[in-house]
Amino acid sequence: MGTRAICRDCYREVLWTVTDAGKRLAVDPEPDETGNTAAYRDGTGTFRSRRPTDELPIMAWEKLYVPHVATCTARQRRATQKRPAVLPPGVLDLTAYRRRAGGRS
Repeated sequence: MGTRAICRDCYREVLWTVTDAGKRLAVDPEPDETGNTAAYRDGTGTFRSRRPTDELPIMAWEKLYVPHVATCTARQRRATQKRPAVLPPGVLDLTAYRRRAGGRS
């Protein structure tokens, strides 16, 4: 872990970290004082990340990073795209059926 990789959505470089819960979190590779994720490299070379709190503020060996999901341009573009008001001919709207069928989508 702690390797740099390329985001599949926007093709920018990201740094993979492991959270306290053992989940993977992609952060922008350069430290940023406006970030909300504290990260450090442990003894095995793995980047560990966590959210600083009032009870456990950022430590001297940690740096602040911004989670990549907050800056990913492709995800932001996708979030702003709306479904057309009128569907093209031959395209069925299945949302009503999905709601009736138990909420599966």
